[in-house]
Amino acid sequence: MRLIEDINGIDKGKLYSFTASVLEGINPGNKVLVIIPDYTRVDFADRIGPLIVDIFKKKGALKLDFLNAGGTHREMTEPEFFSKIGLEKKDKTISFYNHKYSNPKNLVTIGSIPSEIVKEKTRGQLLTPISVTVNKLILSDYSTIIAISGTAPHEASGYSGGLKIFFPGISGPEVIGLFHWSAVLVGIPDIIGTVDNNARDIINEGSKLIFDNLKCDVFTFNMVSSETDCAVIPNGFYVDKGYEGFIRACRAAAALSSKVHIKYIDRPLEQVVQVIPECFDEIWTAAKGSYKLQKPGVMAKGGEVILYGPHISCFHSNKKIDAELKEVGYHCKDRVCSILGSEKKISRNSASHLINAAGPGTFDPKTKKEELNFKLTLATGIPEEVCKSVGLNYRDPKTIKKSDFLSPGRLWIKEGGKYLYMLDKRKDGR
Repeated sequence: MRLIEDINGIDKGKLYSFTASVLEGINPGNKVLVIIPDYTRVDFADRIGPLIVDIFKKKGALKLDFLNAGGTHREMTEPEFFSKIGLEKKDKTISFYNHKYSNPKNLVTIGSIPSEIVKEKTRGQLLTPISVTVNKLILSDYSTIIAISGTAPHEASGYSGGLKIFFPGISGPEVIGLFHWSAVLVGIPDIIGTVDNNARDIINEGSKLIFDNLKCDVFTFNMVSSETDCAVIPNGFYVDKGYEGFIRACRAAAALSSKVHIKYIDRPLEQVVQVIPECFDEIWTAAKGSYKLQKPGVMAKGGEVILYGPHISCFHSNKKIDAELKEVGYHCKDRVCSILGSEKKISRNSASHLINAAGPGTFDPKTKKEELNFKLTLATGIPEEVCKSVGLNYRDPKTIKKSDFLSPGRLWIKEGGKYLYMLDKRKDGR
């Protein structure tokens, strides 16, 4: 593994020199596939992309394809591709591809994770095998594949990055749904911010099957970054090769991420405002503002999480998923499982989001009484009647003022959904 890291930030010159040195050591061959994070990920891929294009072209690459590993997120526009990888123009050697997870013509099934492994990893709650279905583009005649990913605390995998870009990043809808469902059965509090967890074990199992079918060199370019008011700060860059290399690089990246992306509080929070950034343009992604506050003791019992994003006007841009979310509404795990078992039929992917966003709670199937650990309130462009119809609270965005959330037990988080909060005896000094 090759790496460069600095918790205070890697300067432009050192990052450029390191990246150029790494690329000079790779023989790209004629045709290269670069898998990239989508528009919802804030990172420094735009500083790496131009070097990949320039150096690989000089080394004889005739075709450079970029694939957006967007999972079930909306497709990226061409301007978003340009911005993401830092290119100003596209010539005949460069192509952009969206994953298009729901189009069977884009997918191929190459195996499955046995039901006994799934059962073990979900503590007996899921008894079905998980098919490993991926974008068939990766099985084309590429001479080199580079997977660029960013590492930060993640609700369904502990930390993002690494092999997750393959599984479920470029997987089919059933795979994505079952994976997220298996993770939600384990629960955010047990997964997020951990390196070794059952959900990551499932990612590794699925990815190993993928790597067994790849016929070229595969490199991980794993990034750790932080943000200021006006810039993305590179903190770590880890490069390795092959299946085991992806695991090594992700572990190293997670170790730094735990220092960069976790903030500590000294008392439970009664009310929190997560200021949702423009890149999270639907509740599907804005809900990270809830996920990142679900470690034990962070939210006081009966507290309130407010997602503040006037720019958000939908739960999901995909009409089918949006309709599923509205059909069932936001509830705790036991309530959603009850609904799925007797009342409604929606995808496990949609069900996972509903549970994760609502957070932990209890449900009595006899009395139908549900009690959530905290209230989730939307201060967005979604109307009050729609919020209430799905079990969420509403607040007019115009009434949200930072000065109202600066007293003890309250918190204003300007980088909404970006940092994981944990309860600790010491005050957060970062």
